[in-house]
Amino acid sequence: MKLTSKTTMTVLLPSKQQLAVAAQVVYDAMSPTPQYSWPLINQELGCEVWIKHENHTPTGAFKVRGGLVYLHELARRDSTIKHVVSATRGNHGLSVGFAAKRHGMTAHIVVPRGNSVEKNNAMRALGVDLIEYGDEFQDCREYAERLAHLNGWHRIPSMHPDLLSGVASYWMELFTAQPDLDVVFVPIGQGSGICAAAAAKHVLGAKAKIIGVVSAHALAYKQSFEGKCKLEAPVSTQIADGLACRVPDDVSLEIIMASVDHILAVSDAEVAAAMRLLYLATHNVAEGAGAAALAAALQVKSTLQGLKVGVPLCGGNVDARQFASILGEQDEVQSELEVCI
Repeated sequence: MKLTSKTTMTVLLPSKQQLAVAAQVVYDAMSPTPQYSWPLINQELGCEVWIKHENHTPTGAFKVRGGLVYLHELARRDSTIKHVVSATRGNHGLSVGFAAKRHGMTAHIVVPRGNSVEKNNAMRALGVDLIEYGDEFQDCREYAERLAHLNGWHRIPSMHPDLLSGVASYWMELFTAQPDLDVVFVPIGQGSGICAAAAAKHVLGAKAKIIGVVSAHALAYKQSFEGKCKLEAPVSTQIADGLACRVPDDVSLEIIMASVDHILAVSDAEVAAAMRLLYLATHNVAEGAGAAALAAALQVKSTLQGLKVGVPLCGGNVDARQFASILGEQDEVQSELEVCI
């Protein structure tokens, strides 16, 4: 895969009118989420930080926006479809389950063995037919493809223009509320979040640099970005399951290569520290992937002085036992202790 030109990249992104139509579909089901500048976070980073609270959606994560638009468009195109199937580590599945229920469809969702217990339970509560298969996301994605073929179900991908258009509504909200952001940090799972940021930046003419964030234990997108070609990488993160991608999505990677300024990698320890800081400073709960953006900002905070920074808290669906363990860890970084004083 060659580096995508800026012109080609814009062809892959939705127009301002398409984003407006998608946003209306989203707002028929939920309200816009808030963005707050928390004093203790500002103090810790030494700059003005705006946290976008996507943990305040009906499913506790930003993915619901994409699912709402995708299923709306699918039902509009073909009202006979009653079964959909997809793969997930959790939030995409919650999104599909939430939206499928609104359209009278059955969602069959494939998750890896050992997946988040509470995310699994939340999906089942939405009426999802939960299928456990394989040990990582890529196994689930390939199995979902086979199930779709065998049963005649419609397969929902992890990345699609309709998913991107729905997710972009949160970036439109943030860039409209804070149009003079200098930089935004965006976690990368399968790419809908960061590609949506690029779409919103493009149509609004925002100036903010886009910094992607991957897990240091799942480096496929970072290595592909730096090598300017699609590369696979092993996954071993124990906390940031939403970033546990072994194989990049082709379209996502094209957009990322053409629109992202840099990609940082954060360790599980850094993510855990960011989860604790978010709780101590805002009393909001973040899952691993949901805290990854703040973890990256903390990693490079010496370069952010005097800037205006956007950080999504893109999900709060962490298992209680895991979160209790993270909060109870004794090796908290000194910066967290300073926040508490």
